Amino acid sequence: MVDLTLMAAILRSLAPHTHLVLVGDVDQLPSVGAGDVLRDIIRSERFRVVTLNEIFRQDAESLIVANAHRILAGGDLSLPDKGDDADFHFIVRDNPAGAVGTIVDLVADRLPARFGLDPVRDIVVLSPMHKGDTGVKKLNEALQQRLNPHGPAVERGGAVFRAGDRVLQTANDYDREIFNGDLGVIVHADPAERRLVVDFDGRRVTVEGAELGDLAPAYAISVHKSQGSEYPAVVIALSTYHFVMLKRNLLYTAITRAKKLVVIVGSRRALERAIANNEVGRRYGLLRERLARTGRGAL
Repeated sequence: MVDLTLMAAILRSLAPHTHLVLVGDVDQLPSVGAGDVLRDIIRSERFRVVTLNEIFRQDAESLIVANAHRILAGGDLSLPDKGDDADFHFIVRDNPAGAVGTIVDLVADRLPARFGLDPVRDIVVLSPMHKGDTGVKKLNEALQQRLNPHGPAVERGGAVFRAGDRVLQTANDYDREIFNGDLGVIVHADPAERRLVVDFDGRRVTVEGAELGDLAPAYAISVHKSQGSEYPAVVIALSTYHFVMLKRNLLYTAITRAKKLVVIVGSRRALERAIANNEVGRRYGLLRERLARTGRGAL
């Protein structure tokens, strides 16, 4: 997730003789910003690298863990028998409208009833893209209509915010200590004053005026926005309409956001495309080349 600009700022802030330890997953999506810092550092072969293989987030027998490894190897997924209370499921829906309907039913009814999950606090829907019938925008609209359709609302930028909605902070606000990627739940909405009160993990923050533009509905979020976070349960929309985004590292990133449960809803063709496509876009940051000209680093 760290791009070249941020990495440069980190290094400049370190005192001489400071030891820097980087912890990350090179198989996930690269940073949104320029560069491919972690991969370049590893491939430079100028630093000692330790690979951690012990699983702590889920049980070692978890299908989430098994399928994460299968995806990285380009293999087929291991799926449970129908009706099995496993932690990984794939529901075939070739039609986008059918996929959206199934996702809404899963989040609102089926998963809470079967696994005791809260639809707002425990389940996050991930999609590769913002646009399209199974994109983040349409999914948020459908989920809000099912889960929280009534009550006073504050509108901003085409989005509707009500008390009870889950929202995503999309910009860093150091004064109020809320940051890009933080999830919260609206606890109060005042349409007259155009003001919201949002609970960010136990901290209540008032959001009003231009600050409303830093919030986005978050029943569904993009896979890219989910990086660095984890959730009890993840439902993934996977459609051939996302063809340009269907890559192995994106699918791997999506399923490894889940601690307890993964449900993929979509077409087999889209799933097969994502697993087969191991293309990683070339980044021209020159970090690897510059490191190759330096001496060996040390832990």
